[in-house]
Amino acid sequence: MTGATGFVGQMLLDVAQEQGIAVRALTRRSQPDRPGVTWISGALDTPDALRDLIRGSDGVIHVAGAVNVPTRADFYAANAAGTQAVIDAAQDVGVARFVHVSSLAAREAHLSDYGWSKAEAERIVADSGLDWAIVRPPAIYGPRDTEMRELFIMANRGFMLLPPGGRTSIIHVTDLARLLLALAIAPVGTLDGQGGTARTFEIDDGTPHGLSHAELAQAIGRAVGRKQIRTFAAPRLLLQAAARGDTLLRGDRAKLTLDRARYMAHPDWVVTDGLRPPSTLWTARIPAAQGLAETADWYRAHGHF
Repeated sequence: MTGATGFVGQMLLDVAQEQGIAVRALTRRSQPDRPGVTWISGALDTPDALRDLIRGSDGVIHVAGAVNVPTRADFYAANAAGTQAVIDAAQDVGVARFVHVSSLAAREAHLSDYGWSKAEAERIVADSGLDWAIVRPPAIYGPRDTEMRELFIMANRGFMLLPPGGRTSIIHVTDLARLLLALAIAPVGTLDGQGGTARTFEIDDGTPHGLSHAELAQAIGRAVGRKQIRTFAAPRLLLQAAARGDTLLRGDRAKLTLDRARYMAHPDWVVTDGLRPPSTLWTARIPAAQGLAETADWYRAHGHF
């Protein structure tokens, strides 16, 4: 597994431990001992470490990547070239099963450097000749998340600034982790019913047609204990101006960049019905109300509000 020390990766380790699945996990820094986990020191640009990581495994789950870096070249290096490096290592040691974590942003590659780099990574995976599966999650949330934390903090204060009108799907990180592990260990020929596992999946929590931004805001408001919150939809130009301001103030540490503002302003981040995994393999278990409440409780317990 790559990306094991991040938000999704940590939940993958939790779920793998619950299921009794042994994991070899890549890390740049020393990590505490963890039952069932063998830590391999290295990074996506260290081929020997990648081969050591993958050798003897049944499959690879490639989670590592970048969502917020300064330049198009940085996105390519992290998301496309990094994916190629892991594929090269899998091919070198003869491990065929490859599960790749992409993003719905790859559907609209023209909107952002991030989406473009994820689409490039998908192309690399599809051309690899491996026994591959690509998963495009929508907005991922859950305990330990830092990307949606600001929304919960705003909701706790009684208001939320939203992107322009649109709809989105969401997925709890635990459900995503369950799917990634199921794909990694599924027998050949069980994913599409046609004798192969080369599939691209889009997943959500089962909410039909997703949620409008305003509906998601109110759902987060209820999760933090507010019956109603005030919402303000920022026009595209205002969102871009805010991104410029955040970049000016925080530089490379900015959360709202122009690249992110471009894909946030897109009106349709709802998953495609025909690309959900077969129910025999996986179905989401955590509905929005439950998952958002659990996430709010975690933020509160850890002093975020």
